[in-house]
Amino acid sequence: MEIAELLKPENVIPRLKASSKKQALQEIAAKAMRVTGVQERVIFDTLLERERLGSTGVGHGIAIPHGKLPGLDRLYGLFVRMEQPIDFDAVDELPVDLIFVLLAPEQAGADHLTALARVSRLLRDRTVCNKLRGTDDPEALYALLTQSKASHAA
Repeated sequence: MEIAELLKPENVIPRLKASSKKQALQEIAAKAMRVTGVQERVIFDTLLERERLGSTGVGHGIAIPHGKLPGLDRLYGLFVRMEQPIDFDAVDELPVDLIFVLLAPEQAGADHLTALARVSRLLRDRTVCNKLRGTDDPEALYALLTQSKASHAA
């Protein structure tokens, strides 16, 4: 599964302004509603419930919130570059400025895990992350996310 299968250019948010994890997730849920057709509150509650299990802040300024939602027909990705880093209760306690949200259908078992692994592998590449942090141009961000070597790795 390639990043381009999950992420469409219009799902890149180049400068999200939020002062907390909760506020960021609310803004992301609003955008995701327009993309998926699923109610904003359902998306927000799903992402928040996942955060209660343990932070999806994986370290190095990166978070990968995810969840399974009723009514989805496929996997959806949204990429967010924060205007200012926010506290995300990350494992390394560093603030987060790069967020990749993954929303999956309720029945997406292996596909959901495969997509999570692909996104995680991409965002572990420090060179890619440095480039993502270096631009707020949505087209450039999309190109970096979908054309990097990491997105093609097995």
